[in-house]
Amino acid sequence: MSNYRSGFVTLLGRPNVGKSTLINKLIGEKITITSPIAQTTRNKLKGILTTKNGQIIFIDTPGVHKPHHRLGEILVKNAKSAIDGVDIVIFVIDSSKEPGRGDEYIMNFLAANKTDFIVVLNKWDLVNKEFRNLRLDQYRRFLGMHRNFQIVSASQGEGCSELVDILLTFLPEGPKLYGADTICDQPLDNLL
Repeated sequence: MSNYRSGFVTLLGRPNVGKSTLINKLIGEKITITSPIAQTTRNKLKGILTTKNGQIIFIDTPGVHKPHHRLGEILVKNAKSAIDGVDIVIFVIDSSKEPGRGDEYIMNFLAANKTDFIVVLNKWDLVNKEFRNLRLDQYRRFLGMHRNFQIVSASQGEGCSELVDILLTFLPEGPKLYGADTICDQPLDNLL
């Protein structure tokens, strides 16, 4: 398959920004636990999306935050280790809130590690229509005027197909790494 692309994409962000919801929506199946409770994702889970143009292996991570206990330290360490050796990182931000210190911490961490990343402003459906331009201005200032970002509403599926197209441009040409019907690197029975 000429021009077929395959590679690894890590989702990184603060707790409850919608990383797991986004992976579920992109893959089209519920393979990750979604919950309003922080730190539901404990392990690095690989979700696999196979299209006619490529295969994206998504790595879901625990939310990155300032740890207050040993479990928190372990989860943050696991999340940070998930950026090693991937082709691109999706920095997921909850756009229904103003950018905060946790977002700045992650952005600085990615920059310090010279990690290629794209920004996804998730939960756009929760931003009041009257304030959307103001919110975009806040994020342009926060991210830097030259950084591109993709707006999505993972729970609604809005912006997800465009995100897949963008991600494929970052992946190297290569074969399928998993079978076309595989959507997860773990048996689904283990996840539910």
